[in-house]
Amino acid sequence: MCKPFVKWAGGKSQLLNEIRIKYPENIEKYCEPFVGGGAVLFDILDKYEPKEVLINDINSELINTYIQIRDNVNELTSILNKYQKKYDGISEDLRQDIYIKKRQEFNSLIVNCAKNNLIKKAALFIFLNKTCFNGLYRVNSEGFYNVPKGNYKNPIICDEESLNHISKLLKKVKIKCGDFEKCEEFIDNKTFVYVDPPYRPLTSSAMFTSYSKEQFDDNEQVRLGEFINRINKTGSKIVLSNSDPKNVDINDNFFDDLYKNYSISRINARRMINSNSAKRGNITELLVANY
Repeated sequence: MCKPFVKWAGGKSQLLNEIRIKYPENIEKYCEPFVGGGAVLFDILDKYEPKEVLINDINSELINTYIQIRDNVNELTSILNKYQKKYDGISEDLRQDIYIKKRQEFNSLIVNCAKNNLIKKAALFIFLNKTCFNGLYRVNSEGFYNVPKGNYKNPIICDEESLNHISKLLKKVKIKCGDFEKCEEFIDNKTFVYVDPPYRPLTSSAMFTSYSKEQFDDNEQVRLGEFINRINKTGSKIVLSNSDPKNVDINDNFFDDLYKNYSISRINARRMINSNSAKRGNITELLVANY
């Protein structure tokens, strides 16, 4: 199985077996409007080899990294190997110093990044993801990455074999950065669409991260529901994931009402990210399908 090149909050690696049940028999055309870590994307690219693929995400730093892996993997892994050698076998104090400097460098490139620095920015993105706390991508209101260093003994910063394989899988993939509605013109009756938006938080304290400066609130969830209704009319096959509000309030019918015209399944998942380990555990999540 081809694994994602980043750890990603809300990543679907643990739920792949449940999601695979929903795959169509044949996938000629595939679209993912919120690609994130790409667990479902890489699973489908490995197993089905669709002829046309479009992926999209609003996180421009993530999308730049996808593009650099696809187009410039040798240069990217060369930089990552240097980071790996510098980080291995040194004290935590020195690692902390390196991490802070790399984070500052990454944030400076967010503000001012020439085309010849896009590969370096992607390398910094991967370095930070592999060495930060819990693999989070979180930015402040100004769009600057602000996650602290994690405590890992031997983080794999450069998985060259995996990155080369992913680069090959991505060669024919069209990559966009922006709002999910940008994908609409690509979708037709031959398309399988997997939709994995930022989850609706179960509680106010669950809003632990922002993947971009923009917030994905209930109004955005409703706008996404309207998008699902439109692309459903094309004859495309659609599967959508989201949180299950009934984990905390049995009377919360937000998604049951929003997707009342579709098939809604509740699947077992495990909450992986919480500052309190006692609050990590089994919950249910939603899989919505139009078939």
